[in-house]
Amino acid sequence: MTPLAQALLNPRRIALIGASADDQRLTARPQRYLRRHGFAGELFPVNPRAAEVLGERAFGSLVDIPGEIDFAYILLGTDNVEAQVAACAARKIPVACVLADGFAEAGPEGAALQARILAAAQGSGMRLLGPNSMGIVNLNARTALTTNAALEAENLPAGRVALVSQSGSMMGALLSRGAARGLGFSHLIGTGNEADLTAGEIASLLLEDADVDVVALFLEAIRAPAQLAAAAAKARSLRKPIVALKLGRSPFGAELATSHTGALAGSDAAADAFFRAHGILRVSMMESLLELPLLVAGRSPPARAHRAVGVMTTTGGGGALAVDALGVLGIEARKPDAAAAGRLEAAKLNAHGRLLDMTLAGTRPDRIMAGLDALRAAEDTDLVLAVVGSSAQFRPKDAVGGIIEGAKLAGKPVATFLAPQAEASLRLLAEAGIAAFRTADTAADSIAAYCAWRAPRETADIAAPTIALPARPDEADARGVFAALGLDSPFAVMQDTPPGDMRYPVALKILSPDLAHKTEVGGVALNIADAAALREAAAAMRARVAAAAPQAKLTGMLVQPMAKGLAEAILGFRRDPEVGPVVLLGAGGVLSELHRDIALRMAPVDLETAREMIAEVRALKPLSGWRNLPLGDLEALARAVVAASRLAGVAQVAEAEINPLIVGRPGEGVTVADAWVVLR
Repeated sequence: MTPLAQALLNPRRIALIGASADDQRLTARPQRYLRRHGFAGELFPVNPRAAEVLGERAFGSLVDIPGEIDFAYILLGTDNVEAQVAACAARKIPVACVLADGFAEAGPEGAALQARILAAAQGSGMRLLGPNSMGIVNLNARTALTTNAALEAENLPAGRVALVSQSGSMMGALLSRGAARGLGFSHLIGTGNEADLTAGEIASLLLEDADVDVVALFLEAIRAPAQLAAAAAKARSLRKPIVALKLGRSPFGAELATSHTGALAGSDAAADAFFRAHGILRVSMMESLLELPLLVAGRSPPARAHRAVGVMTTTGGGGALAVDALGVLGIEARKPDAAAAGRLEAAKLNAHGRLLDMTLAGTRPDRIMAGLDALRAAEDTDLVLAVVGSSAQFRPKDAVGGIIEGAKLAGKPVATFLAPQAEASLRLLAEAGIAAFRTADTAADSIAAYCAWRAPRETADIAAPTIALPARPDEADARGVFAALGLDSPFAVMQDTPPGDMRYPVALKILSPDLAHKTEVGGVALNIADAAALREAAAAMRARVAAAAPQAKLTGMLVQPMAKGLAEAILGFRRDPEVGPVVLLGAGGVLSELHRDIALRMAPVDLETAREMIAEVRALKPLSGWRNLPLGDLEALARAVVAASRLAGVAQVAEAEINPLIVGRPGEGVTVADAWVVLR
């Protein structure tokens, strides 16, 4: 264990700065909880107004404490934190944790205060946890160094899942929910504002702990993506999965985006792409964060995902409920294949459709084990879900005994959904290391996360071109960017005189760095037949746009041949503020934001990833020859996705898009119909 890991996760000499002698106060909780739960190390309450705090000698200040200190928990109000951080730094304490809020989350003054305490800590090499941190809990070491009221419980089970939470209150919520059903944690760490120590860095430390099998993350934001990516890489090498629940699925944050791509590739979609790229399992429900770890502990991502499961049930209604919940998330409850059917026949069990109904077999362990063995033999499913009915409530050992014994054999994962309220069965399954779900929805959420789990694909560095752009680019400049990437379609720029070598009919568009959406101001005219009509259309357009957008700077007009194809796509790039560069492909045209039919990946991507993205966009499905429709040039589209993703290496570009990108027949390639770029 590194010195930082020792000081942060298993401190033995702890200073409690601002510890209260009144055991009813919040600032007395860390001392009470540490002693209640068996902490065997040394505590040093710091309180200048008391000689003794809760039966232990108190110290007037840090300088009065003899010897080294591993960890200081600053329990004082915001106004007193800066001085105490400086005092901790002067004592060369390895880690200091700040409980108080009122820092970066409170506005400019708080952000400035946070910057000052971070600078003070860094000046001495001290690491800072928080501010706004509820501290750390190490249940194996009996270290309950927190103010969270969940630690009022008399007994807390230890487990092999470590929780890192940006929300202190959720530490207690998950701890108490897990304890109620026999699911324990190894550690719980509240990171708060993450001024210094981040969820990713702490996850890396936890992964090295022999008592940790899975790291669970409760995230409000991804604050240091490079550190979280490094933790994910370590998790893969150690076969210790990371499971994340991240808030922020609401679309409202996209309203301020200037391009369609910005609106579509919101931070939550980018977070999904980030988790996928780094092999982090993402769930959407709090219960799933408790339940999924047992399903993935000690496992690596499946080599091939079928997005299908085998379902065995002792309750027809409960089984149907599970099948329905899985189907909503795109996971198929699949009929047994030949391999599974052969074993079922040998065991004299009959599968009807998508369910292996074991109701008449009762809870006989040998029959349940035989059913599980058969379904696990299927070659076209990812795992087996066993659904248990009322027997789980009244005869827990009989109800789940066969599942527990059957799951001991090597093979694909086994999960359970208990239809009744059955706490005893939940505990038995948890003790056996089998993921057990209390609702069909959380079972489906967790199983969908497992089926989406992939080993990251290594992408070779892709050289990006050097591109010179004006401070305020218009569409012609944006087209120049994409042309440098290999996506070049013919166009010309005109002022009043039509270009002499243009192929008619043409489209005419206003050029302005201020008008991303030209149709809204009458800045687009289509199917112009000849030069005379073009001249007339240009004059009318200038007048129309000047009236609709009098403040916009007009740099000219863009003329391009009308293009036909089989489909329109939107191809975009965005440098997400949380996770970095992403590339987006979706249904194109003026309704792209309405349809929100997209695929998103971290950029850059390779051809195989680009093909996967194309397959995910429903509007592009007809181009694959669906129901004998004409084939589209999907390889040209895939190459275009790869090309756009190379913008990750063009530092000055914040957003860029082609909308629409017209896809032709095989050999016809793709045509840039409209382009836009936003600089950083």
